[in-house]
Amino acid sequence: MSAEIKNLSPQPVWGNFYALTQIPRPTGHMEAVTRFMVDFGKGLGLETLQDEVGNVLIRKPASPGMEEHKTVTMQAHLDMVPQKNSSVKHDFLTDSIDAYIDGEWVKARETTLGADNGIGAAFAMAALADKNLKHGPLEALFTINEEVGMDGAFGLKPGFLKGEILLNCDSEEEGQLFVGCAGGADLNVSMQFKEDTYIPEGDVAVKISLTGLKGGHSGVDIHLGRANANKLMFRFLKEAVRDYGARLSSVDGGSLRNAIPREAFAVMTIPGDNIEALWELVSDYQETFRTEYKGIEENISFVAEMTEMPATLIPEEIQDDLINAIEGCQNGVISMLVDFPGTVESSTNLAIVHSSNELIEIQLLVRSSSESRKESVCSSLESVFSLAGAKVEYDGAYGGWQPNIDSPILTIMEKTYAELFGKKPAVKVMHAGLECGIIQESYPNMDMISIGPDLQHPHSPDERVSIPSVQRVWDFIVATLARI
Repeated sequence: MSAEIKNLSPQPVWGNFYALTQIPRPTGHMEAVTRFMVDFGKGLGLETLQDEVGNVLIRKPASPGMEEHKTVTMQAHLDMVPQKNSSVKHDFLTDSIDAYIDGEWVKARETTLGADNGIGAAFAMAALADKNLKHGPLEALFTINEEVGMDGAFGLKPGFLKGEILLNCDSEEEGQLFVGCAGGADLNVSMQFKEDTYIPEGDVAVKISLTGLKGGHSGVDIHLGRANANKLMFRFLKEAVRDYGARLSSVDGGSLRNAIPREAFAVMTIPGDNIEALWELVSDYQETFRTEYKGIEENISFVAEMTEMPATLIPEEIQDDLINAIEGCQNGVISMLVDFPGTVESSTNLAIVHSSNELIEIQLLVRSSSESRKESVCSSLESVFSLAGAKVEYDGAYGGWQPNIDSPILTIMEKTYAELFGKKPAVKVMHAGLECGIIQESYPNMDMISIGPDLQHPHSPDERVSIPSVQRVWDFIVATLARI
């Protein structure tokens, strides 16, 4: 039963997290969870505000004797990425998350857990509710729609916050203090065409399915070498078209721009005489994929099955241009940071390839800690797809959060962590996008740090959060607030 997570320690944090799992809150559907958060703040008798875009801000007065301390803003986002395995029936608009305990981890059954960033929101809620906590003036900012567009952060107006210090609770490695993050940009690619209604006599229709990949967060997990379902599918399609007379009717790969695509499907026709050879080709590709990704992907399934004959095909010249563009498209890690060894500087996620109604839509997310490198990668991708005759548009660009290694709050938190746990925390820059960079534009003098518990495989149904690390992060937050 998912309710058992309410009894984990620290109970106030887990109790709040459980409450959030019961509220459907996929990105773009914030009404229920923002209403819940407003009621939460008012129920505590605290000043509770909501701005015009929907962000919720709850203020708590300082503990006696700490009124002159700096105001701290704890911050987390309320939305979650809605990803599920194709085998499960789950409606993210109506169904709660079925969370459960697995050893030292909390997971969800066949769906994303929403610990990104529900556990961060739960930390802030626990701090607001704890009457014994020692702290200066405290406020908690709960932003909306972070995962797609960062609408809440972009809509934040100067003057809404009073905080001089921002404690972002959206990072995913306990024992690490994040002082910077990458910026990003969306590329929306489209190819319009008139459907081809001529299908050669003797052709048969086949559906190709690639499933079982791990996927994951396109920032946090991009360096792990996981397979991109779109890249693998089009690698196969190139040979099927070139050597076996295949014609592409439709393709559907990936579902979210910030998630590494886990599944891809294609419907195509092929001369009946080549069908046995195609079965062998599909089997060979499955073996090849499993060999190439051994130790990274354990459950790759690449299969073909007969299907109903489609009414139309993608025109041959469009099909060929599409295949060549996807094959030539950069994907994965592009460059690494010199000053923070082991940290990705720039990357691309070929997130979505989808055809329908005489239109092919492709979505990519480019991330980089360098604005100039981000522009360079975007330009390279634009060139590839422009050569294929596609229309390329930019959207949702946001700047990175530039590190401040002279941060006063960093010094305090480094010392506090070392005293609590007997070791120094690592100071890092995150390749994933955080709202800090956007908030910094409206609040340039705010000192910022991002922390969080061990959270693995966000943006995928394998998402899980470490129970012991949640306790350690809570202890760290309590000690930090008492010292600021």
